This record gives sequence, structure tokens and C-alpha cells, in this order.
Amino acid sequence: MSMWWSLHLRREAASVPLARRFLLGTMETAGVDPDISYDLSVALSEACANAVEHGGDQGEPGTDLVPAGGRKSGKPCGQYRVTAYLDGEKCRIEVADSGPGFPSRRALRTAAQASAGCPSDQQPSAAHPTGEPARTRTATRPPDTAESGRGLCLIEELADHVHFGNRPGRGAVVSFDKVLKWREGALLMVS
Repeated sequence: MSMWWSLHLRREAASVPLARRFLLGTMETAGVDPDISYDLSVALSEACANAVEHGGDQGEPGTDLVPAGGRKSGKPCGQYRVTAYLDGEKCRIEVADSGPGFPSRRALRTAAQASAGCPSDQQPSAAHPTGEPARTRTATRPPDTAESGRGLCLIEELADHVHFGNRPGRGAVVSFDKVLKWREGALLMVS
């Protein structure tokens, strides 16, 4: 048995714990090991926080700041999408927004490739479900004194496979997966 769900959320800070709680509730009901659930929930929180923070252009209706009487209102709007797939072996999560996407020169690659120490110019390229070829990138670690900028690095550390890419047209996509461990008598456990 497998299951999936998709949430279309407003780009507001309150949507981050909502997505996290939805994922945790689903995984608890399905019987996923709590440690795996926790890792995935932290990674999801980081991806959602990035979509809320960076997922739209300022002043563009329906994406970030709505003009009110010719001035910026400061109220975020627009949406982003969270989709999760659970099957007997792994959980795959995708967070997609409508922002400017990731810079093309940024070096991002999968967590497995990063830990293997593969040079970025020798990474394999494969088609990704978003229609964009997988790029060989790795999240750049911020300076130790920085107050933000660790989200993508955390996702890479917590997930087994990570892809940072851009949707055709407009928007960033962060997708990641992790092999699941199950509690005894779990509903979705592989037979």
C-alpha cells in the first residue's frame, strides 16, 4: 500500500507548522519510526520556510507583496505546494513555489554525492520529474556568524537524496526522500 497527499498553502509563516503537523500525523498513523518522521519534518519545515521567504517577487500580485494604494502592504500572499508520497520503502517530499527559482550558477548537489566528495563537474545528469535535468549542485554553507541560510544544508543532512531545481517557467522546487523504517505492525510496512 502507498499513499500521497498535496497541500496548496498560502505563503504565510503559519503554513509551515501546519505542513509539518500534517506530515507528522500522516507518518504516525502509517507507523513510520519516530526518528525518521522527525528528520523529515525538520527538512520539510526548512523547505516550507524557504518557500514562504523566497517564493515570490515583491510587488507582483498573487506572489509576494500586494500593492495597496500604490504602496507595498507588507502582507505576503501567493501560494506554494507541498506534496508527500509514502510507500513501503521511502517517503518523497516536494515543495514548489512560484518565486524566481535558484540561481543557475549556484553549486548544489545531492546529499549522497556531497558526502562522497564527488567533484561537481563529474556528477551524473539525469532527468528529474519536474522536467528539468538534475543539476550537480550542493548547498553553500553560510558563515558561522550568519543568522540564516542553513536550511538547504539541513535538508541535505537529514534526507537521503535531495534535488534543488527550477520549475519550467518560474519557481523553485526542493525535493527530497528518505528510506523509511517502520514500527511493529505499521499500516504501510512492506510485506
